[in-house]
Amino acid sequence: MLTQSLFRDFDAVESVPRGLPALAYTSDEFLQLENQHLFAKNWVFAGFSHDLENTGDAIPIQVAGLPVFLLRDSEGRIKAFHNVCRHRNLKLIDADGNCGKLIRCPYHSWSYDLCGNLKNAPYFGGGAQQQPGNFDFNEHGLIPVHCAIWHDWIFVNLSENPTPFEDFLAPIRKMLGSNKVEDYKPVATIDFGEIGCNWKLLMENFIEPYHVQFVHQTTTNQPLQDHRTFIEAHCVGSLVELDAEQQASASLSALGVTSHYLTLFPSFILGTYQPDQLGVYLHQPVDAGHTHQRRVIYTHKDANYSEAEIQQLRDLWHRVHLEDHAMCTRMQQGRQSPLADGGVLSPCWENSVRRFQEMIADAIRPAL
Repeated sequence: MLTQSLFRDFDAVESVPRGLPALAYTSDEFLQLENQHLFAKNWVFAGFSHDLENTGDAIPIQVAGLPVFLLRDSEGRIKAFHNVCRHRNLKLIDADGNCGKLIRCPYHSWSYDLCGNLKNAPYFGGGAQQQPGNFDFNEHGLIPVHCAIWHDWIFVNLSENPTPFEDFLAPIRKMLGSNKVEDYKPVATIDFGEIGCNWKLLMENFIEPYHVQFVHQTTTNQPLQDHRTFIEAHCVGSLVELDAEQQASASLSALGVTSHYLTLFPSFILGTYQPDQLGVYLHQPVDAGHTHQRRVIYTHKDANYSEAEIQQLRDLWHRVHLEDHAMCTRMQQGRQSPLADGGVLSPCWENSVRRFQEMIADAIRPAL
């Protein structure tokens, strides 16, 4: 049973701050609280628009532990609905695919159009088209979920009155400056499947630059002093900004370029790599100790990468992430120890991680 004392050490005022307690990473009860009080109340990154190319394309997802599906409707818009039939609550969309013009429940054939309206409930009132006298189709459509699109990225919000989406995006737009994400196109996807660690460890690994010179010695030659961290409201991370001479001599294959590592709380990650690359991660918690991860690589619309060069980028990022995954899974294993207490954070290089953790604690603390 988690109690108010969970954050006692984390909340202590010290010159060297402490990290979140180990239970925040190992406890399924803590993840359940995150689902209820964090993921269910914020804009959550849910998927990629390019995965829903055609009318009727649908993808089942979990948001805050709840079944939801994404759908491309008949007007080309992307929508989100609770993935529940209004008859007996069967999960309607069970796998990625195309549902045609109607979303049909396989149990009793209740059918919904691509706007979520109930169109058919056969034999519900006895005969094939007979309905009970007080039954109103308009009251039994699918329940929509707030959905918003930023370029290729789909966000959903389960709360009744979500924060305006543009307010949510404001700090990351500020950090991007003149870099227009709309000018980038997806060119490759890396699906890592389930990683053996809590979702927060993957987020924190991206946020801080402290590990880069040690973990990625074979894939980057950037010294730690080239980096700096930042905190911009609920957008936290780090960045490397090289001058013109440094940038001209940088090796793209070594990732030694001007780079911004941007996150939007709670779970959106966007990396920019000058002059013409982006990377976006989709993290989907499976349980307290496992997270499904995908990365999509984007290049600028005016860039001319050959298929071989794109494959080289894919191979590079695959190698980089395997280096990170090795560290994150070992951190997850370390947190199983009765001696694990969250550790300490560098006030210089992990202050942005600390801010991320404070936002986690702020969401969970009132529920304890």
